[in-house]
Amino acid sequence: MGTAAGPQILEVGPREAWDILSKETAATLVDVRTRPEWDFVGGADLSDLNKDVARIEWKSWPDMDHNPAFVAALKEGLTGLPSHLLFICRSGARSMQAAQAVADALGDEGGAVTCINVAEGFEGDLDPLGRRGGLNGWKARGLAWRQS
Repeated sequence: MGTAAGPQILEVGPREAWDILSKETAATLVDVRTRPEWDFVGGADLSDLNKDVARIEWKSWPDMDHNPAFVAALKEGLTGLPSHLLFICRSGARSMQAAQAVADALGDEGGAVTCINVAEGFEGDLDPLGRRGGLNGWKARGLAWRQS
């Protein structure tokens, strides 16, 4: 999946994302959700992989304004260029936008990193009752997560 204007963004499910993070020592998970989402909903826990999750808001609550410093903040927080950058949000939409922005920026700079969107996101799609977290997504797939 991707746009005609920029690099192709790969898209994988949560379990495949976990497998990539497990096997690729230089892979990084970037959670692009908002601070309230991290605080109240929880997030992926990569401690079993001896990894941290990079948490950088793509859009900020409550107005959901785009974070113009997102790419710079991500690059600043990285120690070296990882082999893979995996992006996750609530359901997979914001993370796709963030992945595309990073791929475009790195491509413009000649950086070679595989940008991957985690389809389904952390909470997944709405179930028939209008709730997230049980139908699909990182949590529903039984992957490691924690709530602060």
